[in-house]
Amino acid sequence: MEPDTQNIPTLRHILDEFDQCADLSHRRFPELSADIVYFPHTVDNNLLIQEILLPFDRLQADGLDKLFLQSQFVETRESKAVVVGILEGCVAVFHREAVYLLDAYGPEGRSVQQSETETVIAGPHDAFVESAPTNLSLIRRRIKSSHLKIIRCEIGEISKTTVYILYIKDIANLKYVQDLQNRINRIETDAINDGGTLTQFIEDMPNSVFPQFLTTERPDVAVSKLAAGRIITIIDNSPTAISAPSSFFEFFSSPDDYYQRWALGTALRLLRFLALVITISFTAMYVSVTTFHYEMIPEALLRTLAESRNRVPFPPVYEALLMEIMIELLREAGARLPTKIGQTIGIVGGIVIGQAAVQAGLTSNVLIIAVASSAIASFVIPSYMMSASIRLIRFGIIILTGIWGNIGLVMGIALIVIHLSNLTSLGSSYLTPIAPMKTGDWKDVFIRAPFSKLNSRPSQSKTMNSIRQKNKK
Repeated sequence: MEPDTQNIPTLRHILDEFDQCADLSHRRFPELSADIVYFPHTVDNNLLIQEILLPFDRLQADGLDKLFLQSQFVETRESKAVVVGILEGCVAVFHREAVYLLDAYGPEGRSVQQSETETVIAGPHDAFVESAPTNLSLIRRRIKSSHLKIIRCEIGEISKTTVYILYIKDIANLKYVQDLQNRINRIETDAINDGGTLTQFIEDMPNSVFPQFLTTERPDVAVSKLAAGRIITIIDNSPTAISAPSSFFEFFSSPDDYYQRWALGTALRLLRFLALVITISFTAMYVSVTTFHYEMIPEALLRTLAESRNRVPFPPVYEALLMEIMIELLREAGARLPTKIGQTIGIVGGIVIGQAAVQAGLTSNVLIIAVASSAIASFVIPSYMMSASIRLIRFGIIILTGIWGNIGLVMGIALIVIHLSNLTSLGSSYLTPIAPMKTGDWKDVFIRAPFSKLNSRPSQSKTMNSIRQKNKK
């Protein structure tokens, strides 16, 4: 029986595998009967010089055998392993009939900087980057415990993206860990490049508008979630970490709440929930009142509102939708343009278009105030994903109020509550600790109680063993 030549890691076979790869480097050393093959942009140049190039200059052909006895050189006898090794940043050394792999992974990457999407006034200012090893080091630096466990997975038929699942043993619920690992392993796709893409593959209800996993770029947030029994997922080439399981109320919490006095943290958190009510209902209330319920307007304001709407040719619902769409266009334009130009577009565009719309009789002054208040309130919510979801829901509530007035507003809010009640994150209730009722966790939901009163481990992520131990006490 002839040997399978495809599995023999010969130099010619490896070069054929990487045919038309202009970025592949192949260097020959005829006097040593050796060749090295690697991708220069994935290896650490200093390590390459120290471990291979300098020793090759000093040694003779017979001395290479002793060099390859060192532990950093791993002999490989399969072509597939050599190809995968080169793609993962190894240097393949071909010497006579043998092939050795040296792990020299060290690509250029972005340095650790401050997060631009999750800014804080107090507390740490470092943020995750696109390198998973760097992100793991930021977490290991904060959690110096052997109980921090890390599971490695690989997804993507083409991208071969590395995913790490982090949890703290004896704190995290292993049922959630196993469930998350199974969901990731079941993913069938060509490539995954970011945490936002990964969450859409593993969500309980992919068609829901609400984000079911909390994402963050801050190591301190990830560490606090780990200490609370959550599971953190880090994706290579993505600066975003995923926390699971998550609840609706976590999206309204900011690291600033814990780095300031508890009274101030509580006031800011209550302000965010007030912003939630404003952004959902303010414009919708204007449409409802001006369409069906003029009797709800105070007499002193009624004349002003009537004069403001005197020249407007559209029904209030069309007027509100027009201005809401214009606000979203300005927001999207400001986000896509360079920072300085984006700020100018947002401020000047909002003032000019709003003033021109009022003078042209396309909208009323009162609606401009309502729409601007709703937009500002939506930006108070710390999570961008949750803020975007709420802004989208606002359009549906405006339409309902334009059709049925206050009844439509109540129906819209009821539908939101019903939908949230049906949502789960890794099988855990999305409205925890309100439903199911966990009064012990309320100290860190609508308020931020003093640390002496807070539960260190929320009930959503406790293991059954820890609950039994607490009950015994």
